[in-house]
Amino acid sequence: MSEVAADTRPALDVVVPAELSARAPAEARGLARDGVRMLVGYRDGPVVEHRTFRELPDVLGPGDLLVVNNSATLPAALPGRLPDGGTVVLHVSTAQPDRLGHHLVELRRPTAGAAEYYPPGSSPARGGLRIELPGGARAELTAPHTPRLWHARLALPGGAVGYLGRYGRAIRYGYVDRDWPVEVYQTVFASEPGSSEMPSAARPFTDRTVSRLAARGVLVAPVTLHTGVASPEVHETPYAERFRVPPSTARLVDHVRASGGRVVAVGTTVVRALESTVGPDGRPHPADGWTELVITPERGVRTVDGLLTGWHEPQASHLLMLEAVAGRPLLERCYAEAVAGRYLWHEFGDVNLLLSR
Repeated sequence: MSEVAADTRPALDVVVPAELSARAPAEARGLARDGVRMLVGYRDGPVVEHRTFRELPDVLGPGDLLVVNNSATLPAALPGRLPDGGTVVLHVSTAQPDRLGHHLVELRRPTAGAAEYYPPGSSPARGGLRIELPGGARAELTAPHTPRLWHARLALPGGAVGYLGRYGRAIRYGYVDRDWPVEVYQTVFASEPGSSEMPSAARPFTDRTVSRLAARGVLVAPVTLHTGVASPEVHETPYAERFRVPPSTARLVDHVRASGGRVVAVGTTVVRALESTVGPDGRPHPADGWTELVITPERGVRTVDGLLTGWHEPQASHLLMLEAVAGRPLLERCYAEAVAGRYLWHEFGDVNLLLSR
């Protein structure tokens, strides 16, 4: 299913200091996963509350539904060698090929730390470029998808998931202090390998939190959306991603909303998956395929009443989706409070719970 909207990207009037980037997992900072901070925003008001994540069961109530992404993170960064002997880092953005057998990949410049972004015009990427990979594997670029991403034919012995597990490492960007094992990038719900980057909104969940939610009468249901590589430098709109919404989850979302409960998406990936299934009747339906949906305030949302998410850069395209859920006044207040309160950004940082009712 596909639906692409015009880019009316908002610009939040907020500056995020570099020191608010979370450079390491919560566990390395002396916290439990569910010990990170959570700013709760209510659209009516707008009103905000400063809490910790382990208080989530106190915010939700019986009959509410959390929809989670069960995609597991792959170690999707590979060392590569160019025909002239130069080295690159290949980020595999789609582990599953499209109908033509192509994957999406990004070339980045290797450094002593995280691999760096090639600005347009400086990358060695070109059609027909062949890249040698470890273990006798190879990649051949075929055509550009964006100035950053390329379609490629990959020859990976044993298949993408097994090969990446043997030779890859977790993708990381410059704000993270070191390479961390891929296990650090898995959520408690991870069961379907396929994401190039962690569906990070679910990272603070622990078995303890899930047990408390169940005791509270809060329901949990899965979808699968395999994330591609992000664009922290250029803030591109989302491109096609593989997803699945099972029949049981579609039925439960419909039932909870009809019964007056709240459907809360855990991550922007979940919103994208659910909204991609909405039929002419305005209700979610089972689906399995690729989505190109871009959610804007003009389009709105039809399946969710809330969103648990991390903190996004002021230029990030995901803010369009957040505004569709929360409204602009609440979004502006949350981000101002987060900067003033020294909340931490990015995949190892704190979280924001936005509730429309």
